[in-house]
Amino acid sequence: MGRLTIFFLFLISARAEVHTLTLRQAVQLALQQNSDIVLARLDEQKARDAIRVAKDPFSPKVYGGSGLAKTWGFPTTIGGNAPAIFEARTIMSLFNRPKSYELAQSRENARGTALGTQAKSEEVAYQTASLFLDIQQLQRGKEPLEREIEALSRVMESTQARIAEGREIPLEGKRAQLNLARSRQRVDALLTDLDYGQASLAVVLGFPPSDRVLPTGNMDDSALPEAPPNPEVAVSAALANSKDLRRFESQMQAKALEVRSYSAYRLPQVDLVAQYSLLSKFNNFQSYFSRFQRNNAELGVSIQVPLLVGSAAAGYRAQSQDDLAKLRTQVQAARSRITLDTERSYQDWKKAQTSAEVARLDLDVAREQVSVLLAQLGEGRVPQQSVDQARLAEQEKWIALYDAQNAATRARFAILRQTGALVSGLR
Repeated sequence: MGRLTIFFLFLISARAEVHTLTLRQAVQLALQQNSDIVLARLDEQKARDAIRVAKDPFSPKVYGGSGLAKTWGFPTTIGGNAPAIFEARTIMSLFNRPKSYELAQSRENARGTALGTQAKSEEVAYQTASLFLDIQQLQRGKEPLEREIEALSRVMESTQARIAEGREIPLEGKRAQLNLARSRQRVDALLTDLDYGQASLAVVLGFPPSDRVLPTGNMDDSALPEAPPNPEVAVSAALANSKDLRRFESQMQAKALEVRSYSAYRLPQVDLVAQYSLLSKFNNFQSYFSRFQRNNAELGVSIQVPLLVGSAAAGYRAQSQDDLAKLRTQVQAARSRITLDTERSYQDWKKAQTSAEVARLDLDVAREQVSVLLAQLGEGRVPQQSVDQARLAEQEKWIALYDAQNAATRARFAILRQTGALVSGLR
């Protein structure tokens, strides 16, 4: 490994905080601290606050105040009421269908936002699990590459010895040197990718990019929920548990309520009204009224019947109906996409399982070949170079097996994510 790479990694590790976590611990932290989830929860809280705003017309509001003014002639205020030392008014909607539908729409929007938060949680859990697997794969791949470097070093030494004895051409020495340099380059690239993966996982978990997350523990597949037995069951579960699909359906219900709110603009509105006034006795009321009473109160209802509502309500209703038609199309497209993606993920999982099994058998053959050559080396029937070459092949088979196992686990995570079982399985 190059000195600059070692120095760079040393500087990073010197100022980084290392968090050693299992996969379940990493997922739990991500669900608590990930910035995308935090933003989604803030949007969810904002949607709940919007419900309080929509409730405002149906909540009683009381206004009180006083003022000072000089009147000439009939005692009255700018608004036409009698001048009062103190006045209090309240108003509250009793029957207002447009506002009622707006309140129901706000509640449905809040439900849709909560579904969006759940969808974001599943996405972050899958991202965390994928990065965790990638880092573990790099950690496991480091050891075979280091053994490969040792084997290639021995091959180069033996090749140089044969060249010195005249039993090998110089080209073979350059080829051995090239193979050793390539293997060292792979280790350098692996360490760089490993450091970047640990930093990326730290950012996903809500830590600063200077920190590093060190995965620990082996993922027990038996602890995860069972994958569906066939593609049909997988598709059915994905359609039933899809947060994106349910969010679209929630948006459709909210938009339908919006259409009904614009259609209700022609309905009458009934408000509760009440007022109390404390009048002054120095406003010459006796000059205009035969009877004067300082304390005055009113309680009743205000009924407004729309006669002409204009064209705006009809235009807004038409726009909402267009949006509703658009959402129906999006729902159908989402169902088709979910069906296709789930079937493809299930096929990829099966292929990955087969590839992992083939890689394991290939490794068994390579290990058996090394055992045979070691026995023949002890009998003096094969040179050391043959054993070293077989060990190089074995290390490549180990790396191939790790890649295949990682692909199979990742494909299983993808299916669990689509069927809605990933978050519960990793908590």
